[in-house]
Amino acid sequence: MELELTSDQKFFAETTRSFLTDSCPTSALREARDDPDGFNRGYWRQGAELGWTTLLVSEKDGGGSISGRGVNDLTLVAFEFGRFAAPGPLTATNIVAGALARSGSEEQKAEVLPDLMSGAKVGSWAYAEPRPFDRLGEVLLEAKQTNGGYVLNGRKTPVEAAGQSDVLLVTARDGDGLTQFLVPIDTPGVSVTPMKTVDLTRRFGRVTFDQVALPASAVVGEAGNAADDVESQLQIAVVIQLAEIVGAMDRALEITSDWLFNRYSFGRPLASYQELKHRFVDMRAWLEAGNAIADAAAGHVQDETDRAAEYVSAGKSYLGVYGPEALHDCVQMHGGIGVTFEHDLHLFLRRVTLDAHLYGTVADHRERLTTILEQQESSND
Repeated sequence: MELELTSDQKFFAETTRSFLTDSCPTSALREARDDPDGFNRGYWRQGAELGWTTLLVSEKDGGGSISGRGVNDLTLVAFEFGRFAAPGPLTATNIVAGALARSGSEEQKAEVLPDLMSGAKVGSWAYAEPRPFDRLGEVLLEAKQTNGGYVLNGRKTPVEAAGQSDVLLVTARDGDGLTQFLVPIDTPGVSVTPMKTVDLTRRFGRVTFDQVALPASAVVGEAGNAADDVESQLQIAVVIQLAEIVGAMDRALEITSDWLFNRYSFGRPLASYQELKHRFVDMRAWLEAGNAIADAAAGHVQDETDRAAEYVSAGKSYLGVYGPEALHDCVQMHGGIGVTFEHDLHLFLRRVTLDAHLYGTVADHRERLTTILEQQESSND
């Protein structure tokens, strides 16, 4: 979370935390384990009323942010989502809403945006491809032009909230370029297969497109030239992940700190043992560094700077490693109780583990970062 918040941002963050405190006790998260949706629609609509789904949409289109910097404001919500391991399609719906606000037609905005922002409907981005084409940036789902429209064929997986979504933003290969489509989930030829996940409240699905016929009006942005939009969506998705990971780390370290000071061994608090002190200091350093890089990445993405992709991949490369490592250390410091289902730590470990692998693994982002730095070096020669 940013070090200096405006009074409005503080109020927004505090309101979100208060709402999640009442709505997302850990007991409710455990109960949601067997819920097909993973979240309550009424809860999501209330969150939308708080402003969770409008931050990437301009006031002209019915949205609005707290500070005028929507990406930064969205990370405040994502941070709290991490602290509570909260349910709900925060990333999925905001990516779709932001994409429509950025490049959607007036008709698409009028028909879809109001329901996404009100929480009445859920949207998701169908971007990732199944193995062996699951590397970051691989898009093989085919969009073929025919009779003034398009036909989609292929699969997307994993797609967050696929079975709970009303509309999908689908990224497809159109010749040598990328084209994005707005596809209602009930379109003939679209089928969703639920997938298993480590997170108790987030749901994913495998979406198959079998001869899915779409009109030209389903295209979002410019056909064949969606690469810049896709890059923007990817950056925003990863920035949300980074804020969630930092939030989960923050809560896990808070729980572990209380444990170390209140649990006694051989007449001394655990916090007095040097080995545990050193490990906790390492974790605190990872958290503070993660905070800094997550905030920096959000700022660059918000300002659409030339270094935004670099900061985003650097953030994922760092937090994708040290987020899970910190959570595993917290579990170990709790001893046997830390690995029980009844203890809360696994809720945050599950969220961080999942976020570390979505929208590009650590290896993907390290490779991407290396490519960016090599290109920078070549341009300076």
